Amino acid sequence: MQEQAQAQDDLIIRAQAWLAEDPDPETAAELAALIGAGDTAELADRFSGTLQFGTAGLRGEIGAGPMRMNRGVVIRAAAGLAAYLKAQGHDGGLVVVGYDARYKSADFARDTAAVMTGAGLRAALLPRPLPTPVLAYAIRHLGAVAGVEVTASHNPPRDNGYKVYLGDGSQIVSPADTEIAAQIAAVEKLADVPRPESGWQELGDEVLEAYLARTDAVLTLGSPRGVRTVYTAMHGVGKDVVMAAFARHGFPEPVLVAEQAEPDPAFPTVAFPNPEEPGAMDLAFAKAAEVQPDIVIANDPDADRCAVAVPTADGWRMLRGDEVGALLAAHLVHKGARGVFAESIVSSSLLGRIAEAAGVGYEETLTGFKWIARVEGLRYGYEEALGYCVDPEGVRDKDGVTAALLVAELASVLKEQGRTLTDLLDDLAMAHGLHATDQLSVRVSDLSVIADAMAALRAQPPVSLAGLRVVSAEDLSKGTESLPPTDGLRYYLDGAYKARVIARPSGTEPKLKCYLEVVVPVAEASDLAAARVRGQEVLDAIKKDLSAAMGI
Repeated sequence: MQEQAQAQDDLIIRAQAWLAEDPDPETAAELAALIGAGDTAELADRFSGTLQFGTAGLRGEIGAGPMRMNRGVVIRAAAGLAAYLKAQGHDGGLVVVGYDARYKSADFARDTAAVMTGAGLRAALLPRPLPTPVLAYAIRHLGAVAGVEVTASHNPPRDNGYKVYLGDGSQIVSPADTEIAAQIAAVEKLADVPRPESGWQELGDEVLEAYLARTDAVLTLGSPRGVRTVYTAMHGVGKDVVMAAFARHGFPEPVLVAEQAEPDPAFPTVAFPNPEEPGAMDLAFAKAAEVQPDIVIANDPDADRCAVAVPTADGWRMLRGDEVGALLAAHLVHKGARGVFAESIVSSSLLGRIAEAAGVGYEETLTGFKWIARVEGLRYGYEEALGYCVDPEGVRDKDGVTAALLVAELASVLKEQGRTLTDLLDDLAMAHGLHATDQLSVRVSDLSVIADAMAALRAQPPVSLAGLRVVSAEDLSKGTESLPPTDGLRYYLDGAYKARVIARPSGTEPKLKCYLEVVVPVAEASDLAAARVRGQEVLDAIKKDLSAAMGI
């Protein structure tokens, strides 16, 4: 009992010490209320450690305490990044800072600019909330040594995050993450971090104009531009940039989903502001039913992802990221693109078949654009989670704006031929087999559920799934000949369908994700409908057996 009382006293002391330093009146008031109420359970959660800085930077719920996203945590992160950059010989170098329209994003961005300036670096702040790819572009355009984007992408409304890029314009990977984390841990008192009131550069629209000018490289001069589009920004920052890009290139003005057009950190019309989540596209589909466009395009809140939907006899259907990835690859091949086509291990193997048939290079990487962007000779990269890099010389990251332009060009070309995106998908299935993909995604409130599920698979690997024998089981945490270690498991299944399963914890959300693929041979067009039904049957059976094997 005495030990418990001592632990609670220690907790209150740590909370009071944090409160004394908190530069934000809102989170200070929140923490003071928790201390005053003696809410030791909530305080214990917030002071159980610190948000860990990794290759995804920082991401978490906004609130007071070291386990939340707040100005104190961000100032420490910025100070650690500044110290790392100076240790790398970049004293006096430029750091560009961008931000989205989430709660506290502008505050976190200004704090970062102030810390960089105080550390003897130069800082430039983008003029307002803008898409993440504009920041990624600005790094190389301005010759910066690093860039910071304050965003939680498509996470829930109460979250925010901190994404770090180095001077090549791509996101950090190991060992930079651990070296930055060590510098963050070395920051003791916030009072020791110089934060001048001014001294950084406030950028105007010149970087945005340069980014828009760079989008010229995505499209073919004189290509068809007739596609009619419904567009939703999902309450994020994409609308103005997408509309400007479409106007610049002569596409018909997209019809907006008005309820989701303007930035709103509350994301009032969606449970999760992610086009992949159930219900997120309902308003876009309602608008499409009203105006009958050729396609629907959606961005996530920071506009680095792009979703596409097509009309069917039963209404509108969201294309899977793997389908859009294959369509853009086929379009780029048709346009004569050369170089390496790359994807992450969780994406469809169809890209490899397209690349092989076209005689272009192909490479598989670990999950995330931090790896895809580093592929030597990269011409095109994509990931099944709606991320596409279609102009790596301009933006070495996923870019939902240029991807939207390329989708619109492809749909326009097909429209002029009296064809659709669905027709091209049928062509690809005929040429390479029907690559049916699906995902088993489990969102948890207790991260131990994910650890237990992965442990269960490692302790007792499945010998068969959907009646198909597991012929290969790889523990990716040990690395492979071509991939560094990562927390994941990969299974290949026996039989005619070339089935594959990958299970891994999400790097950015409290989710366990399992990626499934089945390749169904298709002899002729009349076989397509049956192949789709069979592919989904096998995927559903794999899901059921995999859930049982993981105990979820």
